[in-house]
Amino acid sequence: MQNNSSRQEIFQRIATASKRRLLSVNIETPPSGDSIYKLVLPDKITCFKNELEAINGQCVICANETDLYAQLKLFVAKKELPYIFCRDTYIAQQLESNGIPFTFDEAHFESMQASITGCEFLVARTGSVLVSSSSQSGRQLNVFPPIHIVLAHVSQLVNYLNEALIAVQQKYDNHLPSTISTITGPSRTADIEKTLVLGAHGPKEFIVFLSKM
Repeated sequence: MQNNSSRQEIFQRIATASKRRLLSVNIETPPSGDSIYKLVLPDKITCFKNELEAINGQCVICANETDLYAQLKLFVAKKELPYIFCRDTYIAQQLESNGIPFTFDEAHFESMQASITGCEFLVARTGSVLVSSSSQSGRQLNVFPPIHIVLAHVSQLVNYLNEALIAVQQKYDNHLPSTISTITGPSRTADIEKTLVLGAHGPKEFIVFLSKM
């Protein structure tokens, strides 16, 4: 009886301590006047581009989807890529229509130089791209190849991360993807002698082609 009583007392203390540590978090509205929520200037598109490029990413602003695939074709030619690895059915159809070499053959997975995927949302203030495991591309194409290309539309662009999280909740309701994460520029590390190295744990190049229409 004494042992049971002691266990109950320990559990009660743990529960009490846990309650004290709980914080009320509101992801819907940033605290008014809080300095961590810097303004999105001069506009969402420019802010996103500036923030992404400040962390060694690239952002190509395209007038519309036709322009997007034209710009992408030029990029592939400039990089002399033999193909882009693509698992997304819609994107693959567009690549084929625009004469852009691609493959979805898993035999070419390990030798790929570049992958292409869509995304969930873009976060202007941090230059981040929100991705999830629900897409046809899965999770591998976000982290494996040396070059990761993301295709996005301005309708996916939000000001802050909390807005992107709310939008994901609304999109999937009670069936959230198993993985939701953000990509903020190319993979990097400064663990060794504080020297910045790109591509340490993932893609060395990260490019977003953003269609305005």
